[in-house]
Amino acid sequence: MTELTTDRLLLRNWRDSDREPFAALNADPAVMEHFLAPQTREQSDALIDRQLPLIEERGWGLWAVEVRETGEFIGFTGLSVPSFEAHFMPAVEIGWRLAKGAWGNGYATEAARAALAHGFGPGGLEEIVSFTATTNLPSQRVMQRIGMLHDEPGDFDHVRLPQGHRLQRHVLYRISRAQWESTR
Repeated sequence: MTELTTDRLLLRNWRDSDREPFAALNADPAVMEHFLAPQTREQSDALIDRQLPLIEERGWGLWAVEVRETGEFIGFTGLSVPSFEAHFMPAVEIGWRLAKGAWGNGYATEAARAALAHGFGPGGLEEIVSFTATTNLPSQRVMQRIGMLHDEPGDFDHVRLPQGHRLQRHVLYRISRAQWESTR
């Protein structure tokens, strides 16, 4: 099992003890502001259940993130293959979701840098994308801090959101292996 460490964080496989705090995170309206709706416990558990075999099989996925000093679970960061149709597919996406109490500490950026390094290193990827609703400025700032570039012509209406929904329009960011290597 692949684990990634940073100065302050451990990106690791999921544990049963993560299920309750992850469900609380996914039920928090502030955390889920840029998603269609908060998630139920069943939806939250299903996300974990999907990640376990993917991380084992690929060597990457959406890893659970904990603070190394305290062992506190704070959310997830990692790589995934989006499962909807879009003009930029097929693609591997980098994403993150952290508990509100973990915001403002630079954890998303720190964990995302580790995930990028794994994706372009052992993962052998040539490009990684990220996308979010146009209103999600904090996530866009993380994308910029990790070296991703806004592909403005690639911005799109998310097919899984109802026509005219406030979150339908999404921005697309990209980074290639060459771009990532030039910033190291």
